[in-house]
Amino acid sequence: MKFNYRVGFGFDLHRLEKGRPLWLGGILVSSDKGCVAHSDGDVLIHATCDALLGALALGDIGMYFPDTDIANKGKESSFFLREILKILRQKEAEIINIDATIILENPSLKNYKSEIAKNLAELLDIPMNSISIKAKTHEKIGDLGKGNAIAAYVIVLVSTKIN
Repeated sequence: MKFNYRVGFGFDLHRLEKGRPLWLGGILVSSDKGCVAHSDGDVLIHATCDALLGALALGDIGMYFPDTDIANKGKESSFFLREILKILRQKEAEIINIDATIILENPSLKNYKSEIAKNLAELLDIPMNSISIKAKTHEKIGDLGKGNAIAAYVIVLVSTKIN
């Protein structure tokens, strides 16, 4: 049996607003600002969903969970990720690794990165050492740098069986 290796890339960006919760990788991060979004606004999970779907040329998260669907209002992003994992399993795809970068001015994510990686590993049923979480600031440039937004970039490698 041969294997086909495929790369997927995902990106997400949300505005931040005071008084909202900040979810990253399914973990609640202590912050005075959180994402303005239709769901819980977890940019890391949204970007991961897009990367996984992209690796198999299956579109993006909005095709499966549109923000126009009231059923998705306030929904935990980990639900979307679990559903996309089911799609990957149907396609006999396995996640090899995930490399993610979160762009956020404040708060510092230094003490959250390991917990985020652990939670993503559990959600995706892969080893924690298959996930890399990095956090960067935007050097006070633009809305990201002013603390008005958060972004995540994710790249994944998956293998699929070829018959």
